[in-house]
Amino acid sequence: MNHSKQTFVTAFALFSLFFGAGNLILPPYLGVQAGTSWLWVALGFAVSAVIIPILAIYGHARLQGTLTDFAKKLSPPLALVYALVIYAIAASLPSPRTASVTYEMAIAPYLEISSLLFSTLYFALVLVFVLNRSKLLELIGKFLTPLIILMLLLIIILGLSAETETAVTTLTAPFSVGILEGYQTFDAIGGVVVGGVIVVSFALQGKHSYEEKKRMIGRAGLMAGVGLFVIYAGLIALGSSYTDTFPGETRTELLTFLSVETLGPVGTTFLAVLVGLACFTTAVGIVTGTADFLKGVLGNSKMVFTITAVLACVIGVVVGQFNVGYIIDIAVPTLMIIYPLTIILILLNALPERWIPTPVFRAVVIVTIIFSIPEFLTTLLAEESIPDWFGYLPLFNQNLGWLLPATLTFLLAQFLRKNDRTTAAKS
Repeated sequence: MNHSKQTFVTAFALFSLFFGAGNLILPPYLGVQAGTSWLWVALGFAVSAVIIPILAIYGHARLQGTLTDFAKKLSPPLALVYALVIYAIAASLPSPRTASVTYEMAIAPYLEISSLLFSTLYFALVLVFVLNRSKLLELIGKFLTPLIILMLLLIIILGLSAETETAVTTLTAPFSVGILEGYQTFDAIGGVVVGGVIVVSFALQGKHSYEEKKRMIGRAGLMAGVGLFVIYAGLIALGSSYTDTFPGETRTELLTFLSVETLGPVGTTFLAVLVGLACFTTAVGIVTGTADFLKGVLGNSKMVFTITAVLACVIGVVVGQFNVGYIIDIAVPTLMIIYPLTIILILLNALPERWIPTPVFRAVVIVTIIFSIPEFLTTLLAEESIPDWFGYLPLFNQNLGWLLPATLTFLLAQFLRKNDRTTAAKS
C-alpha cells in the first residue's frame, strides 16, 4: 500500500475510532439548546472534541511511544499512574457507553432483549475484533468509516434542506457550553488512547521509517479532524433547526426524531445501522488500546493482551447495561479532574521540545491539577458545600478555572528561562 493510500485509510480509521456514542448523540442536542447561537457552540465543541484530540494524534506521531511518554517528564512512576488511570476510565465509561447507546437506539425499539444480554453479546463481538487486531485499520478504514460518513451526511443534508426555523435561545455563554459538552465525547482521552493504537498498528506493519510514520499519522490526524468538524457542525446546525419542534427530552430521543424527520419511516432502521457501526468501532479502539498498553508494560506478553481485552470487555458488559443518562452523569466529576490534565499534557507535547524543558513541564502540570480541584469538588459535592471564594477564580463559572493559571505559569516560565539565558550570556 503506497503512502497516500495508507494515509487515507488511517484517516478514515481515526475518524471511526473517534466517532462513537458521545460524538453522535451530543452535537444535535447541543444544537437544540443553542438555537441561533449554534455556530459559537460548534466552535467551542470543536476546541475540546476536534482540536485537542487531533493534537493528541500529532503528539503520538512525534513521540511514537506509549501513553506514558505524554507524562514522562513528570516522573516515570507518575506517568505510569496517569496512563493506568486514563485506560481505566476509558474502559469503564466511554467504552461501555457505546453499548448503552446502541441498545437504546438500535436494539430496544425493535427487540425484546434485556440490556444485560445485549451488552454481553456486544462485547463478545468487540472481543473477537480486538483479538484479530492485525486487520483492524484496514477493516475500519476501508469499509466501516465511509459507510458511517455517508449516512451522517445524508441525514445532515436532508435535514438542513427542509423548511425549518431556528429559534433564539437563552444560552449566556455558548462558546464555553460547547467546550464543556465536548468533554463528554471523551475525545481528548480518546486521542491519547487510539493514537497509541495507530502507532502500534504501524509498528506491526514494520515497513515505514520514523519520519514516514510521523508524516502519515500527522496528515491522517488532520484529515480526520476536518471530517469530524464538518460532521459536528452539521449535526449542531441540524439540531438548532428543530429547537421549537422537538417534542422529546433526551439526547437519544432527539437523534431518533431527526432521523425520522429527514429519512421518513425508514429513518429508525437507518439510524440503528449508523449507531451500531459508530459505537462499535470506538469500543474496539478503546479495548485494543488498553490491551496494547498493558501488554507493553508487562513484557509484550500476548497472554497479557488477551487477559486485558477480556477484562475490559467484562467491565463493558457490567457498566454498559445502564442507561446513557446515568453513565453521562457519573462521568462528570471524573472528567473535571482528568480532562484538564489530559488537555494540558497534549498541548505541552504538541509544542516544540525547546519550549518545554522538564521544570516548565512540571510547573504547568502541577498548577493545572491544583486549579482543577475546585471544579472537581463543585461537581462532586452539593452546591452549599462549596466555598464562596471558588467563584472568584477566573473562568471558574465556565468550568475553565485551570486555563488562565496554567497559561500564565507557562508564560512566566518562558520569561524566566529567557532571563536566565541572557544573564548566563552576559556573565
